[in-house]
Amino acid sequence: MSSPKDEDKPHDETRDHVDADNEEEEISAMKRRVAEMEAEAAKLREMQASLDQSRQDLSEDKEDVDNRSIFVGNVDYSTSPEELQAHFQSCGSINRVTILLDKFTGHPKGYAYVEFSEPNLVAQALVLNDSVFKGRNIKVEPKRTNIPGMSRGRGRGGFRGGGRGFYGGRGGYVRGGGYRGGYRGRGRGYAPY
Repeated sequence: MSSPKDEDKPHDETRDHVDADNEEEEISAMKRRVAEMEAEAAKLREMQASLDQSRQDLSEDKEDVDNRSIFVGNVDYSTSPEELQAHFQSCGSINRVTILLDKFTGHPKGYAYVEFSEPNLVAQALVLNDSVFKGRNIKVEPKRTNIPGMSRGRGRGGFRGGGRGFYGGRGGYVRGGGYRGGYRGRGRGYAPY
């Protein structure tokens, strides 16, 4: 319903024509923006598909490398990759020898990985399990493939104990067996020995 003031004003058709033109421009601008957004969404779907494919290829490549590799434990800390390669040279062609280092100190951790050129050479390398290398009996096993999201043993929130322990506080022996903890300061639950 129109107010008495609206009735007194003469009707301006040019204003209606300008309003209609503005609405048409806004609608066409919205349509263009929707088309741009749909094109961007299609591009994103395409990029996601290629990323998923590359991840799949990478995991297959990692499994292939793991099938051609062995874990070597109890390695002497002074060992060089060349010495380890010479020890396993009788098994066949070696692509890479990796001796793992502690990320904080830079010192060797005491184990290594040896990658062979063929998966069947792993079986030949397993014969060297418990062989003597630099005065130590080394442990040789096939390298296992880590599955993302699966943890082995203690990790964040892993087996952090249950119960309060024999001493009523943190640390000490847990009723369920095994040793729990380490030093955690003199916070809550401190019990003198």
